[in-house]
Amino acid sequence: MNETVTTIPIEKLHPFPDNPYHVADNDELQAIAESIRKHGVISPLVVRPRDGGGYEIISGHRRKAACEKAGIAAVPAFIREMDRNAAIIALVDSNLHREHVLPSEKAWAYKMKLDAIKRQGQRNDLADSGTPDQLGQKSRERVAVDVGTSATQVQRYIRLTELIPPLLEMVDSGKVAFSPAVELSYLSEKEQEALLETMGSEERTPSLSQAQRMKKLSANGLLDMDAIFKIMIEEKPSQREQIKLQKESIKDYFPKGYTAQQMEQTILKLLEEWKKRRERGRENSR
Repeated sequence: MNETVTTIPIEKLHPFPDNPYHVADNDELQAIAESIRKHGVISPLVVRPRDGGGYEIISGHRRKAACEKAGIAAVPAFIREMDRNAAIIALVDSNLHREHVLPSEKAWAYKMKLDAIKRQGQRNDLADSGTPDQLGQKSRERVAVDVGTSATQVQRYIRLTELIPPLLEMVDSGKVAFSPAVELSYLSEKEQEALLETMGSEERTPSLSQAQRMKKLSANGLLDMDAIFKIMIEEKPSQREQIKLQKESIKDYFPKGYTAQQMEQTILKLLEEWKKRRERGRENSR
């Protein structure tokens, strides 16, 4: 497709409404700005005419920000006529192969694209070939193929959009793992706020098992602040201190040929006898 590149003053470019991808002012953006200073904008932006004047950016939000940083007054762009649904799909697709994409960005991008595909299907009467649920499944499968994952994983990411913003930010920062976050997305907003408060006061984050139990209690109407607190103060297996003895350091205390299991059983037996002697000593001293 032969397209004409148009030079557009940078002040006429506007961000796409509800763009799920953040434009961070970081080293990567600085590197793009330096490249633009040296070589210019190699890949033109993709934009569409905007109601009220100017253009909405479909592809090139970071390039536009980098141009502003580099002091560039106008940028090359392809101007395309497309409706909002087509623009959303193009926006998401243009960012699929970015090196660093946050979980929240994937979540909102997948949801926006899925909703746009569903609207296209309804508009084109594709729903006549199946039920709404079947249309939704086909739409998820299309998104999955486009992004290179499974329909189930697409749905799991979309679940993250049900999290309150502070919890979603914790997923982005790595403080809350992805799988527990998916389970927590089934909690009501009030329950999530109570969980967030408990996480702050106890300085703990939920494991997958804890998140699953909270989800089950929530589904049964039994999740309150007390239940959340009791679950969150449980000691996780990874938090329990472990004592490890190297066989080489204790083997001289046992007959030759003793296995590690025999050594462990002997140690436990001796500790039990030591405990009993201490208890008898305390009783005699009363």
